Amino acid sequence: MTMKRLSSDTLNELSYIVKTPGYDRAALRPRLVHLGVGAFHRAHQAVYTEETNEREAGEWGTTGISLRSPTAASQLAPQDHLYTVGTMDGERISYRLISNMMRMITAPEAPEAALAALAAPEVCAVTLTITEKGYALDPATGRLKTEDPDIAADLQTPEAPRSAIGYLAAALRIRYAASALPFTIISCDNLPSNGARVREAVLQYAGRIDRDFAAWIEREGAFPDTMVDRIVPATTPEDITETAEAIRLRDDAHVKAEPFRQWVIENKFAADRPQWEAAGAQIVEDVAAFETAKLRLLNGPHSAIAYLGYLSGYDYVHQVMDDVDLSPFITLLMDEEILPTVTPPAGVSLPSYTEALRERFLNSALRHRTWQIAMDGSQKLPQRLLDTIRDRQKMGLPYDRLALAVAAWIAYARGRTIHGEKIDVRDPLSARFAEIASASSGVDSLLQGFLSLGEVFGDDLSRDLGFAGTVLTQLQRLMTDGPQAAAGALS
Repeated sequence: MTMKRLSSDTLNELSYIVKTPGYDRAALRPRLVHLGVGAFHRAHQAVYTEETNEREAGEWGTTGISLRSPTAASQLAPQDHLYTVGTMDGERISYRLISNMMRMITAPEAPEAALAALAAPEVCAVTLTITEKGYALDPATGRLKTEDPDIAADLQTPEAPRSAIGYLAAALRIRYAASALPFTIISCDNLPSNGARVREAVLQYAGRIDRDFAAWIEREGAFPDTMVDRIVPATTPEDITETAEAIRLRDDAHVKAEPFRQWVIENKFAADRPQWEAAGAQIVEDVAAFETAKLRLLNGPHSAIAYLGYLSGYDYVHQVMDDVDLSPFITLLMDEEILPTVTPPAGVSLPSYTEALRERFLNSALRHRTWQIAMDGSQKLPQRLLDTIRDRQKMGLPYDRLALAVAAWIAYARGRTIHGEKIDVRDPLSARFAEIASASSGVDSLLQGFLSLGEVFGDDLSRDLGFAGTVLTQLQRLMTDGPQAAAGALS
């Protein structure tokens, strides 16, 4: 028997275990737009908006726009844009129905509808999770990549955009022409100074179209920095099946997440906004300390766990944290090498924060795959590990454990395990990784090949002989003795 699918018509058959909305969905208005409706948005920003609507009797509906794939629309549209979030805490799972998504648009299929939704007068904020690639900025110079195919096409026909930056600018230009206020653009990507980055991309792009328009954005626009945190593993077919059995309806848009969540937003808005703080968001004057603490103490160790864990044969984060060699290594990496480089945000005890992070890593119910975290390492390494190394160098302190994490990334990115099995490396630079690995004649030449990637290591670390020597020592040990022995030697 085929199980019925979640929708407005089947809500009365939804299991009583699912928390349902405490507000009138009919009162929603499309006042928010989100670009990039993946699992993280559905488990993070959408949950904050849902709880804000409940607590403030709000009207905050969201229009979702996918700039590439129709997957999100195919999951959500047949369900009237309803879906559930499963919060996984050890053996316990709680379910919540999310209902503030009103519409999904796949931009390549309906570009005019996507642009109209963004430019609509009642839209006051646009959130985005488009990954670092979506900003089209050169990581070394901060220059807009005008050679990017989508950016180049958009500059030729700005009224018919393809890129995220092109869509944002085209919608703002419609507002500008109508003498209306701009909407606030809120980056929710896991990047330092994410608001400043999207602001720079939009301003550079707009300046190539119309300098007066760019000046209006600079004067009237708002691009708050944010820090977002919630572990959201990829949903598997088994998760869909288990959820259907639990809630008595099939939910193809289901996402799962840990209990913890955090959203810190700079107090910088161009227009009205939801009172997200009613749902626990923090509105602050400066996000930088929160960003740095999270990127270095959570994301840095997460990357180390991913690469060392995958190379050790572990599928999941919690397995790595149970390993007798890797777990002590991660603890010392966090407490002895990373923590001294972090200034605590106001009201935050960093030792307590790091201890809580390790407890989160041990949550076996999440089944958070090392391979998933290992994706796009070339985009993540600079802010997660390399900036910490730079600070350790300035402080005159050793960084052997951080160097082992970098060495593990190199060993992973070459596309083979220590025992020679092929790795499916997902990264914008994967083709270059393969070329480097193919051309290398040993560990030393492999390291030199990867250090030549200036977009990863910058001009400084690429030429730093001390850094190269430290990483080489760890890479040789890892390739000879294996990841667990290499980690154990530093524990």
